[in-house]
Amino acid sequence: MWLILGLIAIVATFINLFMYATGKDYKLAMAMGLSFTALTICADYSYLNRWVKVEDWAALSDVVPGMARAFWFLTIVSILLNIAPVLLELKNKK
Repeated sequence: MWLILGLIAIVATFINLFMYATGKDYKLAMAMGLSFTALTICADYSYLNRWVKVEDWAALSDVVPGMARAFWFLTIVSILLNIAPVLLELKNKK
């Protein structure tokens, strides 16, 4: 599930940037990109919770360190890409 939500977040982010570039209202796409990013992290957390319930410590120790770094990086990139049009509008107004 987290993979599907992550792909939707990526698509929504590119739609956001495309709509900004074409001069259309991009704010709904921006909200969708950020929302699906949050849902991706929640879905992955739920997935990891299953491993904790069955006490699969080997899987957790293998997956969590790498995923934590990846999610931090991808979340920061998602935030920056999704708010870029807002920042560019503010810059252009000055």
